[in-house]
Amino acid sequence: MKKIIEVKNLTKSFTDGLTITQVLKGLDFEVNDGEFVAIMGRSGAGKSTFLYQMSLLDTPTSGSIKLNGHITDKMTTGEKTHYRLTELGYVFQDYSLLPELTALENIMVPLLMQGFTMKIAKERAMSALESVDLSNRFGNLPSELSGGEQQRVSIARAITHKPKILFADEPTANLDSFSSKIVIDIFKKLNKEDGLTIVMVTHEEEYGKMADRIIKLSDGMIIK
Repeated sequence: MKKIIEVKNLTKSFTDGLTITQVLKGLDFEVNDGEFVAIMGRSGAGKSTFLYQMSLLDTPTSGSIKLNGHITDKMTTGEKTHYRLTELGYVFQDYSLLPELTALENIMVPLLMQGFTMKIAKERAMSALESVDLSNRFGNLPSELSGGEQQRVSIARAITHKPKILFADEPTANLDSFSSKIVIDIFKKLNKEDGLTIVMVTHEEEYGKMADRIIKLSDGMIIK
């Protein structure tokens, strides 16, 4: 089985004045291509920090991260930005939608940034909205959508460029149980039917169990 994520001896420390806090303490971690992995642990265990290092949204203090064969610690800032835009997808708990743009336009933005034509970007965005059952809401602003609908737009935006890996940080944290189940069901469908590799941070035991594998963090270390 091909390894799509390989993390070796990963550490992350934060400095506040003279105080150094080590949040991640030498983590080793691998994810197979097409796997759905949940990262769990108590608040403050380092889950989101770990996700941010793996997904190139932050730079670790030491250690190495290889994504789909690419050694990311040797990438320049520009190369990392390009890799995030073209190869990775992100879903956050706060949706991160632009309030002045419609659902369709929010999804088109990253495609246009990659150089797709307006026509192709629109076609891909509509297809992505259909995949999350929101094709009837393409012209709505985020303020006109429920929290669950906004998160589904966020998922559509994350997958429209066909990423190799989807990173999700507490994607159900701000949702009711009905909307949360829809989001997790979409993740399962993307994983099982499309073969998308997903790494999801969650504190919800019932949603973590829907992944192929659970990794538990405690005090910056993997305990399971």
